[in-house]
Amino acid sequence: MGGAGPSPGFAGGPPGSVMDRDEVDRALARLGAEHEAIETSLLALQDHAGRRLLEGAELTGTTKDRWAGTEQAVSLLWSYFDAYTAALSDAREKRARRRWPAREDLTELTELLRGRCVTIAGGTSGHAAPSITGPAKLTEQFTLEELVGRMNELYAQSLDMVVAADAVWSALPARIDLLAAELHRTRSLAHSVGVRPGEHPSGDDLESITHELSALREQVVSDPLAFWVPAPRSSAPGGGRPDTGRYDRAARALEDVRREIEAVLDVRQDAEQRLLSLRDVLSRADRTLSEARAARGEVLAKIAASEVPAVSGPPTALQEELATAADYRRHAQWHRLSPLLESLERRAEDELMRARESLTAVTAPLAVRAELRGRLDAYKAKVARHGMAEDPLLIERYDAARRMLWSAPCDLRAAEQAVLRYQQATAEVLVPRQSGPTDRRGNHE
Repeated sequence: MGGAGPSPGFAGGPPGSVMDRDEVDRALARLGAEHEAIETSLLALQDHAGRRLLEGAELTGTTKDRWAGTEQAVSLLWSYFDAYTAALSDAREKRARRRWPAREDLTELTELLRGRCVTIAGGTSGHAAPSITGPAKLTEQFTLEELVGRMNELYAQSLDMVVAADAVWSALPARIDLLAAELHRTRSLAHSVGVRPGEHPSGDDLESITHELSALREQVVSDPLAFWVPAPRSSAPGGGRPDTGRYDRAARALEDVRREIEAVLDVRQDAEQRLLSLRDVLSRADRTLSEARAARGEVLAKIAASEVPAVSGPPTALQEELATAADYRRHAQWHRLSPLLESLERRAEDELMRARESLTAVTAPLAVRAELRGRLDAYKAKVARHGMAEDPLLIERYDAARRMLWSAPCDLRAAEQAVLRYQQATAEVLVPRQSGPTDRRGNHE
């Protein structure tokens, strides 16, 4: 408000010296400019939107206490300004008496401009005075320079409070209202898919967010300074920012719920297809387990001395939950269907994998027997290609291995040894033919 303080020219010469005519005229000009700047600032404060809102609001808490002090400070400001105006007018009137003032006129003007000639009744400061000007006094005397400094101090404190409250009111209520509108739309959407308080966690969350936004808006309107964070070491009026922490948390919570509702909506759109897919997966798992049970019976009948794992029954619990899911769909209980489908899809895939692993484990002995049969026939074909199919030893060992592999129950361990013996005999017979004629002892003829 006004200037940064009197210039050296306004302070004049050494203490006790009398100002000359030019010094008086310069001082009056500066005081007049200061008066105009102060008046403009006070009128702007009087007309500030934040101040008008504070006057009409039902305030609570910190804002109520600060506003009570600010109102007294503003009242005191006008009292100071009226006294400043009167003192300036008196000085101007005395200066206007003569174009060339006499010594006694200059002495009087010097006292008016430099001395403590402005008297303020202490009672006008009320409760604001102790915190701003020290303990209350019946009267206080100021120089014009001191009075300007006091007004600047009061103005800065008053403006800081008004600007801070106005900044919070400008930032938060409108954002809260927009979030409340989004909350209303989300609540309507949630209701359409059966998400309600007491029936679904997201419904409870929406109820909690509703209460929080209502309480937040009420507190922001009545106590804006509770949501103001002053900027450290800032000299600017209202230096700081609105504290949006509670609003931000409510906004994030609403976004989380909105995503949950969208997931439920997605379930409503593709629930039938997902249920069909689940039935297919569970049906494949059931068929695979049936194959495993049938294969186990075959293995037990055809393979001897082999550990065959047991095969579990069909997944009845999953079938029951699938029926429950279908019931949820029929009754449009999408909020319950959504988590159940996710769980069923995961567990159904696990069940199909388990059934396949069970079939693989049960049929492993048959696979071993098939591998041994294939190996035996491959070596027989190799022997035939080398013209040794009529070798008595090979015929004997082949027949022994074949009887074991094509008999039931098949002793896999004995059959494997028989195949190995045939393989070894084949190697003994074929090596001499590949390297030259030899006798049975391996000597070349």
